[in-house]
Amino acid sequence: MSTLLRIENLRVSFSTAGGHSQPVDGVDLTVARGETLALVGESGCGKSLTSLAVLRLLPAPGQIDEGSRITLGDTDVLSLEGEALRQIRGRRIGMVFQDPMTSLNPVFTAGDQIAEGILAHFPVSRREALQRAEALMVEVGIPDPKVRLKSYPHQLSGGMRQRVMIAIALSAEPELLIADEPTTALDVTVQAQILEVLDRLREARGMAVLLITHDLGIVAGRADRVAVMYAGRIVEEAPTTQLFAKPSHPYTRGLFASIPRLTGPIRPLTPIKGMVPSATAWPQGCRFHPRCPEVMSVCTTEPPIVAVEPEHWMRCWLGREK
Repeated sequence: MSTLLRIENLRVSFSTAGGHSQPVDGVDLTVARGETLALVGESGCGKSLTSLAVLRLLPAPGQIDEGSRITLGDTDVLSLEGEALRQIRGRRIGMVFQDPMTSLNPVFTAGDQIAEGILAHFPVSRREALQRAEALMVEVGIPDPKVRLKSYPHQLSGGMRQRVMIAIALSAEPELLIADEPTTALDVTVQAQILEVLDRLREARGMAVLLITHDLGIVAGRADRVAVMYAGRIVEEAPTTQLFAKPSHPYTRGLFASIPRLTGPIRPLTPIKGMVPSATAWPQGCRFHPRCPEVMSVCTTEPPIVAVEPEHWMRCWLGREK
């Protein structure tokens, strides 16, 4: 598969009166056409900022530092301005944001909000745009689409609001869909339904998907590859089957140890001690070492990238001769 999205040495920084921070620090990622890449990590690791940087939607005073590179196909995203950048947003990259209640406009109907993206990118009438919006509602599994077209966000359940967000993201037929924690605040049954919708749409449309989550439990059987992010950096990356069979970085193993299991021997959950450090004061060397149960003296120096097996690597001193 050819590469659709390529992120190289992405650095995002914020300079405020409280100091300078770099919550995304040297991220390299690729997403192939038709592939699902899961970006996994705790809250505060820089996952959402990475996705917002792809769309050039960083909140002020955030900025993408020099030396960063983001390409979509043959397009240099960081060189775009004005109308050229607007044509990327929605038309080539769609995004499902975390909280549909705050992402949807409360004073416009669901149908109008879906139709807005269609009208922005296609030369169609408002009537035709609403017809397409109704078809999208059917596609994402919203019942009674003719009625829901005229519903306001507060009249919809959390699951239906998220389906509206997916319909908006798909309205301009993008090549890449970024789903940022698409199941946040939804119950388990609705989570499964939303994820099934994303899987079905990816297969039907041939889209690439960048799935951002803190939950490794929803990744299995859904993503082709997984990149594990901690403290602004990717610490491990592998095809999903390899990562689940052989998680190698201590942070990745810690994430797996904290997942409740429904089968196998009963054992207590093992949480990762401590918290993600502040982006204004990243630890020197391996950023996980203050929390790592396998910490060594060498961990205070910059860790190497170690090949675990083909297509599987981690950023860690483990496995290297000291």
